[in-house]
Amino acid sequence: MNSSQTILGLASLSLILTLGLTACEQEGTAEKAGQEIDRAAEKIGEKMDEARDSLDRRAERTGNYLGEATITGKIRAEILRDPSIKIFQFNIDTTNGAVKLSGVVDSQQSIDRIQKIARGVDGVKSVDSDLTVKGSE
Repeated sequence: MNSSQTILGLASLSLILTLGLTACEQEGTAEKAGQEIDRAAEKIGEKMDEARDSLDRRAERTGNYLGEATITGKIRAEILRDPSIKIFQFNIDTTNGAVKLSGVVDSQQSIDRIQKIARGVDGVKSVDSDLTVKGSE
């Protein structure tokens, strides 16, 4: 549990106890006070669930972005390390594991090799290539 969740939990508990004590001081039965505490606890629980869901969605979006940048970086590094590939200009875009290659290379063999490299990187679900051979555009 992180510090934000701990603080939220302590604040929620404090609110529940305060409402409970306030209800007990007023005229009425202990049952009424218990019902008030139950309602307050339920509302706080709903708010905590909403906050957790929101944080989960944000974390997922951030994770997806970092995953895509990592995939793109790995592909780019492998291509640049391969001495058999002569690239004149190229781009790599990754979205949800789908890699889009574009640019100009020296040969069809380079295109084939680049596609093979891209497909071999963890997290790649598909590869779409718009690579062309210099002089054949």
